[in-house]
Amino acid sequence: MEIRVAKFGGTSLADSVQIAKVKDIIFSDPSRRYVVPSAPGKSEKYQIKVTDLLYALEDAIEKGEDYTESYDLIYSRFTDIKRDLDLKVDIESELEEVLKNLLDGAGADYAASRGEYLNGLLLADYLGYEFIDAAEVVFFDKRGKYDEKKTEKVLSERLAATERAVIPGFYGSMPNGAIKTFSRGGSDITGAIVAAAARADLYENWTDVSGFYMADPRIVKNAKKVKTVTYRELRELSYMGASVLHEDSIFPVYKYAIPINVRNTNEPSAAGTMITPTIEDYDGPPVTGIAGKKNFTIISIEKNGMNAELGFGRRVLACIEKYGIPFEHMPSSIDSLCVVLEDAKAKDNINDIVDDIHRTCEPDSVEIVRDLALIATVGKRMRSSIGCAATLFGAIAKANINVRMIDQGSSEMNIIIGVKNEDFERTMVAIHDAFANEF
Repeated sequence: MEIRVAKFGGTSLADSVQIAKVKDIIFSDPSRRYVVPSAPGKSEKYQIKVTDLLYALEDAIEKGEDYTESYDLIYSRFTDIKRDLDLKVDIESELEEVLKNLLDGAGADYAASRGEYLNGLLLADYLGYEFIDAAEVVFFDKRGKYDEKKTEKVLSERLAATERAVIPGFYGSMPNGAIKTFSRGGSDITGAIVAAAARADLYENWTDVSGFYMADPRIVKNAKKVKTVTYRELRELSYMGASVLHEDSIFPVYKYAIPINVRNTNEPSAAGTMITPTIEDYDGPPVTGIAGKKNFTIISIEKNGMNAELGFGRRVLACIEKYGIPFEHMPSSIDSLCVVLEDAKAKDNINDIVDDIHRTCEPDSVEIVRDLALIATVGKRMRSSIGCAATLFGAIAKANINVRMIDQGSSEMNIIIGVKNEDFERTMVAIHDAFANEF
């Protein structure tokens, strides 16, 4: 029988009404054997995500402040769901255990993980599925790095012996048993890990949007929906800010070429977007999507004869590495080199980095360009489609927007431009509208 793994996001499981929709979806197809839930998110009734409440609870306890308001809100969220769905699981005792462990110093990762854990217990009871604690099957090594080999072995064996199960997302365990979480949004990663371990035929990611859009619909109001996108394209777009899936959720399923289907819990009849290993047989448009982020700084370095100076680029990057800052992009020409840094990571180190570059590399000049937004135009078919760059830059020129940086990767599936922060939204709209008629 076909195996599907279904991951449901926080808005899909925000309250009893949403969870009832999720049950209908799961039971509508018997191949949906393994379910990965997130913590309850926002809804009309509840304006705060449970994970945020858990962070606030842990922070108050850590600081010795009054934590009762946060705990009471968390308690009522889960007990309301239990009452509304007439469940039997002793969620009250579980909540009391969570508070006790936090008061004993369990820490922020433990706190953050409990939204998924508790919601998983409720959902398993509601579905009549077995509950598998992610701490028993998802592992991190002593450095806090995800342990793929151990996880796949243990989880594969556990799933092979389990017909149907709920496995909460977002967390696993360290070698000493302590809870460790993925980065925010990590339930997507857990879903992909479960899909890989189960050798699933399909990984379904259920959220509050009907698939992947060519651009962020909050910025581009008439954004076109994309029917098919490849792993590579989605990873490029996720890295640049597209928020449909966590950027690292591609890796576990990529190994086994498992397709991902992004679906809408509130519109289950919609086909959504398919994310596939390749689209060689898909005759689609050259541009798949556009994504971007604000607040970058460019350090522009000029020096005559730079191209002939052995190790110049390495020395520049060493000046940045010294401060523990990764670089985003590094476009260059014969006598110039630009390093793009994210403001949130560079923080207050820019001037010190420039001083180090002057001392170490002896450039002719160094210029700092601040308040830039980066926008990526991504499409696997761009490299075989004539005129894509002309269409892109023609649309930006028509919108009277100045481009401060251009960078194209060797794969030719991604053109990144830098514009002023204030031009970000207008640029997104201009690029989208230039290519949207090809859908």
